[in-house]
Amino acid sequence: MSIDKQDVQKIAHLARLALTEEDAVQYQHSLSSVLSLVEQMQSVDTDGITPLSNPLEMTQRLREDEVTETNQRDAFLANAPQTEAGLFLVPQVIE
Repeated sequence: MSIDKQDVQKIAHLARLALTEEDAVQYQHSLSSVLSLVEQMQSVDTDGITPLSNPLEMTQRLREDEVTETNQRDAFLANAPQTEAGLFLVPQVIE
């Protein structure tokens, strides 16, 4: 898939970019190359391939999920100008 110079100028207008004619030609070639690569990648058969979160198939070491700090909710709420039922009260922003 390739795009023409008019498409590049339309994209530039939507992005609020000022392009010279030389830039438009350069971006036309660059964007066409990117779209060709995407088209090539879409043609690859990926059926039966499990997606990876890490290309090295490593497992991530995780720490145990344990509480390391005490509950300081009351101390934090004491600094607030207004609270109710353990929550901070703030001015309404959206009607």
